[in-house]
Amino acid sequence: MKAIQFLIGFALLALASSLAPAYDPSLLQDICVAIDDPKDGVFVNGKFCKDPKLATAEDFFLSGLDKPGNTTNRLGVNETHANVEQIPGQHPCPPHIHPRASEILLVLEGTLYSDVFVFPIGLIHFHVNIGNTSAVAYSGLNSQFPGEITIADTIFGAHPRIKPDFLAKAFQLDPKVVKDLENKFGNGN
Repeated sequence: MKAIQFLIGFALLALASSLAPAYDPSLLQDICVAIDDPKDGVFVNGKFCKDPKLATAEDFFLSGLDKPGNTTNRLGVNETHANVEQIPGQHPCPPHIHPRASEILLVLEGTLYSDVFVFPIGLIHFHVNIGNTSAVAYSGLNSQFPGEITIADTIFGAHPRIKPDFLAKAFQLDPKVVKDLENKFGNGN
């Protein structure tokens, strides 16, 4: 009997220890300026790295963040992405749902619903300007490609389409409301 209990306990321990969270790889070096040409580079975290002695200030800089963006879209928001494609020196540097990153948001100007907030990885969150002027905020994410999934687009604009009856039941809505939302998110028939 003790042998069976031991085997069950050992099997559970082995199973539990085999589970591993999936995140971006940990930093392997202090800086890595991402380059596309592997000719003098070292492969780290999915990109080739420039020789650190050849890194320049431009590798860590993105211009234009001080200029207001175009907010004449259906959400009234402009996001200027600053990931490894725009700032090659960000490659392994540490600084709605982001499937691969946590985010910290800092409002510099104006009034957003939250002035400083940390959003854990995968948490559904939003940013809303509740002031009477434009707002400027910076957010930092702990991934070189954090991803972004807009919930309404994902649900009501899904391809293949999620059956309206399922959505109506899940959100406790009238099926006509679901069909109206699908039309707004490009999934109407």
